[in-house]
Amino acid sequence: MLIIADIMNSGSDIVTNGIRIKVYPQYIPEKQTPGDGRNYFAYTVIITNTSNQWVKLLSRHWIIINSEGDKEEITGEGVVGYFPELNQGDSFTYTSYCPINTEWGTMEGEYQFITKDGTILIAEIGRFFLISPQKAEMVDL
Repeated sequence: MLIIADIMNSGSDIVTNGIRIKVYPQYIPEKQTPGDGRNYFAYTVIITNTSNQWVKLLSRHWIIINSEGDKEEITGEGVVGYFPELNQGDSFTYTSYCPINTEWGTMEGEYQFITKDGTILIAEIGRFFLISPQKAEMVDL
């Protein structure tokens, strides 16, 4: 049996091509607006360069799926207005947010990086759950 509290408090942690991506989601009730019909979630991302070369983040691609199976894809340059450059062992942390129109959903995706020699690297962002506390009491995943 899956414990909902574990899902709510867990994020994702994955290493691809020498880039470690850790994500920690959190429900943010203060963003709720009566009648809005959306739930808001913050997510903190820690990007760590575990490779032996310099990399620069170029773009992001997010896949957001609500509990009804509706999928939204978000692409764009950088993250929160930044294009972090990371030497071996360096980390970059940022927090953003995501509204969804159901009480739970998932997010996953990828970042695109470039190395000094022009090689493009893809770093996966592992799937993590967005679950409101109201739904956590009722969901049996």
